[in-house]
Amino acid sequence: MKAICLSSSVVIVLAISSVLAWAAPGDVSSEFATPGRCPTGLTCDGEYLWMADRLSDSLYAIEPATGNVKKTLPAPGFIPRGLAWDGNTLWGIDGEENRIYQLDTKSGVTLKSFESPTPRPQGLAWDGESLWLCDDRDDIITKISTDDGTTIVSFPSPSRSPQGLAWDGKYLWCSDRLKDRIYMVETTDGEVLLSIEAPGKYARGLAWLNGYLWNVDYQNDRLYKLVVDDGVPYKSSDPKTEELILTHEFRNYGPGEVQTVDVYFALPSDRPNQKIIGDIIFHPEPAEIIQDRWGQKVAHYHLTDVPLTERMRTQIVVNVELYDARWFVFPDNVGAMDDIPKDIRQTYLGDEEKYCIHDPIIVKAVKEAVGEEKRPYWIMRKIYKYVRDNLFYERVGGWNVAPAILERGNGSCSEYSFVFIAMCRAAGLPTRYQGAVAIRGDDASIDDVFHRWCECFLPGYGWVPVDPSGGDAEAPADVAKYFGHIANRYLITTEGGGASEYLGWNYNANEAWTSKGPVKVHTETVGEWSPSGDETEQTK
Repeated sequence: MKAICLSSSVVIVLAISSVLAWAAPGDVSSEFATPGRCPTGLTCDGEYLWMADRLSDSLYAIEPATGNVKKTLPAPGFIPRGLAWDGNTLWGIDGEENRIYQLDTKSGVTLKSFESPTPRPQGLAWDGESLWLCDDRDDIITKISTDDGTTIVSFPSPSRSPQGLAWDGKYLWCSDRLKDRIYMVETTDGEVLLSIEAPGKYARGLAWLNGYLWNVDYQNDRLYKLVVDDGVPYKSSDPKTEELILTHEFRNYGPGEVQTVDVYFALPSDRPNQKIIGDIIFHPEPAEIIQDRWGQKVAHYHLTDVPLTERMRTQIVVNVELYDARWFVFPDNVGAMDDIPKDIRQTYLGDEEKYCIHDPIIVKAVKEAVGEEKRPYWIMRKIYKYVRDNLFYERVGGWNVAPAILERGNGSCSEYSFVFIAMCRAAGLPTRYQGAVAIRGDDASIDDVFHRWCECFLPGYGWVPVDPSGGDAEAPADVAKYFGHIANRYLITTEGGGASEYLGWNYNANEAWTSKGPVKVHTETVGEWSPSGDETEQTK
């Protein structure tokens, strides 16, 4: 038995230190008790926050620095909900009559009202020209005319219970009470760009002021000032400690002889979503620790004179703290293609056997997906959307090349990854893959299927995870969950850009053998998970 300790890379250590020093998106900067017991809508007039309260049927002007109420007005209706400020007047929703009204806050006079185009509007926002509303019965976000409520554009809300809306000058923010999250939404088709955790359990109204997002919570009657972008690239939370025993088994049923067997284990290291505890334990001792052309460390076993029908087992044992890691990638902060380092382009733009980036099918797909787009972030997003629109998940056995997968229209997680990488590289965006052992359901579980996804290099952020097969979902929030997010159920073992001289196109483990005469060989790799240690809440 032999142990080896793989130290964290300098990049990850520095990143974690950076995260510890600053507030992350979604963190509470300050908070106050609300003036009413049933807060709903929220907006900002540039000086004061305006909050609607369902129980008192009142509208409150609140000083952001102190939480003090500076003015109180009666709401025009008996069930006040969402609020929006158009620069001069206040817009609101009356849930009892299902009407939208315009209010002069100086006189308290209602200037206009019209019927809502949706059955149960909740939130309002003003984009400088038009009103936006979200509806939690139809689960939609709608842009409407202020003349008579005519619908201009409409798309699905991020999830099933949209409550509040805010406009930050370019994007919408939408709170959802069932998911307990707040989503940043692109207004062309409603794609969710990123999300933050809501500070309470019933997130309602939202407002934007000086780069901060304000949220009022209906359950705990608190008004929160939230950090949005403080330069923190990711946040790691919800830790749990697990032990993984990864076993590789080889058996020859003959009648010929297997003369040599080489087994390779990809060795995990510290990442934003995982921290290796102590040493990696080997059963038995490997012949050597080596590194492939992608920089992946590998434990190499060399077995000789393999007995007929005998199980030949090799194992690694890893104790790890797993985190839910979420990246905060703001589109306007991502650099240009020219900002991508030369060595990254040289290493991760090349073609490989599974990618065929010059194949006419890939070239055509990239043209359809990307068009004239030149910005790395939106190239990635457009390809992400194209892959999920043109493939459906199905494990049919084996791994085909990217053009054949696109033609076929379905694939496994690995095949989704091949297509995504091929299209990104053909578009000039460096991309690679990660392979992991997954916790399946209970924390004590077995995985013999495993999972692979991708990483894109986005200048200004570095490598960001993208899971194109996971993004094959209906709700925009569920689609977004697979960009810039790794759940605390994966131990990443493998990082690669293509075929490895040791792992081939496999990940986690691989094997090769020599034989004499006809042989029937059985190989199997299984990961066994067991929870260990006390789980204490921690955020990096």
